[in-house]
Amino acid sequence: MAFDYFTVLAEMRTGSNLLESNLNAIEGIECHGELFNPGFINRAGTDSYLGVTQSERDADPWRLMMAARAGGGRMVGFRLFHDHDPRIWQHVLNDSGCAKIILTRNPLDSYVSRKIAAATNQWRLGDVSNRRQTKVNFDAAEFETHLSRMQQVQIGIQRALQTSGQSAFYISYDDVNDLEVLNGLARWLGVPSRLTELPRALKKQNPEPLEAKLSNPEDLAPGLARIDRFDLGRTPVFEVRRGPLLAACYAGAQTPLLFLPLRGAPEASVIRWLAALDGVEKDALPHDFDHGRLARWRRGHPGFRAFTVIRHPLMRALEVYTRKVASGEFEAVREHMARLFDTRFPEDPASMSENDHRAAFKAFLKFCAASVSGQTGLQPWPMWASQSANLEGFAQAIQPDLVLREDRLAEDLRYLAQSLGHDAPLPYQAPDAEPLSAILDAECHALAYAAYRRDYEHFGFAAPQT
Repeated sequence: MAFDYFTVLAEMRTGSNLLESNLNAIEGIECHGELFNPGFINRAGTDSYLGVTQSERDADPWRLMMAARAGGGRMVGFRLFHDHDPRIWQHVLNDSGCAKIILTRNPLDSYVSRKIAAATNQWRLGDVSNRRQTKVNFDAAEFETHLSRMQQVQIGIQRALQTSGQSAFYISYDDVNDLEVLNGLARWLGVPSRLTELPRALKKQNPEPLEAKLSNPEDLAPGLARIDRFDLGRTPVFEVRRGPLLAACYAGAQTPLLFLPLRGAPEASVIRWLAALDGVEKDALPHDFDHGRLARWRRGHPGFRAFTVIRHPLMRALEVYTRKVASGEFEAVREHMARLFDTRFPEDPASMSENDHRAAFKAFLKFCAASVSGQTGLQPWPMWASQSANLEGFAQAIQPDLVLREDRLAEDLRYLAQSLGHDAPLPYQAPDAEPLSAILDAECHALAYAAYRRDYEHFGFAAPQT
């Protein structure tokens, strides 16, 4: 496709200065540097560029964007780092008319290079005779933070491209001086000109082996050993991303409290407590929110507290099984259980023995594991989706500042009410005990862990003993 302009998505010390210099050597291409760096325009020490001052740019970044894009027939662009103006960052990721050039470098090399540049105050090198050298200290924890940040930025870029159906031109630090790669990049941008030789305006800095740049090279191997470079310890997540279930939220009638319920966890009992707190009926509570109504409620209740309640994954699954599956309400789930696990329910649920319920509940847990992992045609509904996924959905609109646990709910709700001015709040009445608790055995615990390992690990629930 034909692009209108380009951006180099990079990070500090990945070779973006060198890439910009090489791009500007190609006739018909003009890269304008870091136009949206919060500290300067174009390059360090510049506070005005293309007739736009830094203060004008900060107030209206589109003014500078339009000035840069007025390229007189040239393919124009700029460099953009993750901490540059977020308005421009989001715009270019969503704009299919913007060609994305993604520049990457080995994270360890970029980490060491950045420390050397900071120590020597030399961020660009044009003449090798002016090169400043020093050795820096390798800090494993500091590097791990650097690595994590870079990975999150790349994951964010990748997802933005995937969900919008775009592609990008990936180039590594090692290829920035590759003549064929640079000419391939020009071809991809739709520019007819080609380089016949490499520009020499800038040089790569610090070409020595990594160990030669460190004052403590002996700490490198032990420091890297503690980092899971391939994320092998991560619990795989195949669960679909969820939106915020705002329509299920309830707010206090007068008390500035907002309850974000997780389906299958304590819900009705908490809503009753919230209504009783202000002496009203449940239907008098503000509810049925959407993004606009929630925004207005938040603005009208400064100092509000948002909270949610989590339940042990096994007991949550048993609650959903009892109320929705065994009762016959979730017919689609029953159909999947019958097809996948040959599970049959009698017409009269009251005729089921404990052993019948135990076998059916185990089949339901297997179904949950398959659904959450994307292995069934029925995507997880909020009732059996993981609590982690439901919380992530809420986070798109609002973050709870309190995540309470069912086993401490009476004490925590009393504290919450007192913190908002209720000296003697009505006590929380827990729901009745689950009538089918007697069917639980060791295999039920193991199956719940297999289905909801993410919740066990995220919320600190003890894994079943094997």
